[in-house]
Amino acid sequence: MAGTNSEFPIDVLGKFKKGLKLDPTNPKLTEEQKAALQSNIQLLRDTIVLFTATGAARGVSGHTGGAYDTVPEVNILLSLFESSDKYVPILFDEAGHRVATQYLVSALEGHIPFEQLLHYREANSKLPGHPELGLTPGVKFSSGRLGHIWPFVNGVALANRDKTIFMLGSDGSQQEGNDAEAARLAVAQNLNVKLIIDDNDVTIAGHPSEYLKGYDIGKTLEGHGLKVITVDGENIEQLWKGFVEIIAHQGPAAIICKRKMAPGVEGIEGSPHGHDVIPVKHAIKYLTSRGYPESLSADILNNIKPYAFPYLYTGSTKENAATRVQFGESVSLVLDGLSKEEAAKKVMVIDSDLEGSTGLKVIHQKHPEVFIPSGIMERGNFSAAAGFGFDKDKYGVFSTFGAFLEMVISELTMARLNFCNILCHFSHSGVDEMADNTCHFGVNHFFGDNGLADTQSFLYWPADAAQMDAIVKRVFFDKGVRFIFSTRSKIPYLLKEDGSRLFGEDYEFVPGKDETIVDGKAGYVVAFGDMVYRAWDAVLRCRQEGLDVGLINKPTLNLVDEQTIRKIGASPFVLVVESLNQKTGLGSKFGTWLLERQLTPKYGYMGTNKEGCGGLTEQIPHQGLDPQSIILKIRQLAQ
Repeated sequence: MAGTNSEFPIDVLGKFKKGLKLDPTNPKLTEEQKAALQSNIQLLRDTIVLFTATGAARGVSGHTGGAYDTVPEVNILLSLFESSDKYVPILFDEAGHRVATQYLVSALEGHIPFEQLLHYREANSKLPGHPELGLTPGVKFSSGRLGHIWPFVNGVALANRDKTIFMLGSDGSQQEGNDAEAARLAVAQNLNVKLIIDDNDVTIAGHPSEYLKGYDIGKTLEGHGLKVITVDGENIEQLWKGFVEIIAHQGPAAIICKRKMAPGVEGIEGSPHGHDVIPVKHAIKYLTSRGYPESLSADILNNIKPYAFPYLYTGSTKENAATRVQFGESVSLVLDGLSKEEAAKKVMVIDSDLEGSTGLKVIHQKHPEVFIPSGIMERGNFSAAAGFGFDKDKYGVFSTFGAFLEMVISELTMARLNFCNILCHFSHSGVDEMADNTCHFGVNHFFGDNGLADTQSFLYWPADAAQMDAIVKRVFFDKGVRFIFSTRSKIPYLLKEDGSRLFGEDYEFVPGKDETIVDGKAGYVVAFGDMVYRAWDAVLRCRQEGLDVGLINKPTLNLVDEQTIRKIGASPFVLVVESLNQKTGLGSKFGTWLLERQLTPKYGYMGTNKEGCGGLTEQIPHQGLDPQSIILKIRQLAQ
């Protein structure tokens, strides 16, 4: 059979050499041990290439290189776990995107069938882009976001002082600041935590040796007081000697595994492309070069098709655009109005290894004079942007994923107390097309508005790429802390009822002003960002049925437009529709705003309310935020 209906074509259980016992007091491998390890390493690497490539085939992306890289150390750890109870038998990994490792081990241990791996990152497959405890059988921990697990592992070590705890690390995840805090605690408490770090000099944006000069994992960890061993990660004898040495050491220690990204995989070896999912053509070529018949992989991978959400929206264009990319284009247009010298003096844009994902790549290419490449250091980079904007005539720009807004709350308070000028762009907001799943949901954006009542921050979320352009132009040189949000997914352009663009050339954005798309006598829906086109579709369909519903676009999320709220508050009902957290978003506040003004319409709100299902477009209906769900809620309130 073809596609995901196939049996898993590699006989992993039949070929995997179990029962391999390694003596951590003996630094020399026997020829039999070495041969068994090398055989298992190649087998599992082939398996990872095959099933992660299904993510490329179905269009849900994924990550091949990191999991592929760490197979040698994973094999050694599995052998150690099998032969002794002196270890906590969990493959803790601070790089959650290397989740293919966790799923492969789950299959090896019999928790899931190998055939399930062919549904990698597919919606409702229970194989999302990061490991989630309680979701996938056999997964023993939730990784959370990149570089967050070491402090947690320290706690596991404190609870298990009689055992050794291992953690897989990476040169990317070690850039996070909380790893420094974790290192200090591990040394101070002499915790028996052992780090196995894949140092392949590759992250999403490029090579740390180039964009983060001076960064040296070994020197950093030695400076904190850890014992550090550096080895060639592809030399199994060196790697094993490193294990023997750190296990014998009483206290925290690390092995730095030097290797190229995805060694031996033509097309992605040593490249940032290896960080992402391997393209289908490269996977087929690799597996064929390994001696597998081409049909083994091609029959599966060439017969997997991306899922298409079968829905034709009304009220918006068939053309889609990425608002996250438009942010970079819009900022570049603003900078075009300055000389290179003036721009460099007045503006600083700092990246956190995500320029290609958050739109900053456009600024890097068109205005390198303002651009600072940097690593996976959101807290420090945010404060650097704020510090640049400490001068009243200078402006810092910071951008990362929406989920990471939660990481900079303390730094945000400091920026506000220092009256800094900083424009923050958080892409990948909401839940749409978030195959990385729950830990990457950007849903708590009102945390950004955490100042006291006598201060003001501004939260903006444009409804399409044209409005993004208008917002950036209007607020770029405003003073203070400003936020602009965008989605991972592309979204259509909104249309007026007459078919013309809602945000045409004559449109001007006014901060704090709610925008009436259409008035209605039966009640109003209030939406913003990526939910506007969905709500507009629902409203138009209700109006076609004779239910006279209005729609308000609220591009400034956290300010009350007195004129609009009194208008809609006098109507029969108000429904807030958003992709933010239902517990912390606009809907949790808007009802209070109504009551404070003695306005008492029927009130409802819809938002993200449960953990994700994986996949891409499936996330919105999974949360009950698709147009048909909005229509049902409108009908309930209109009764």
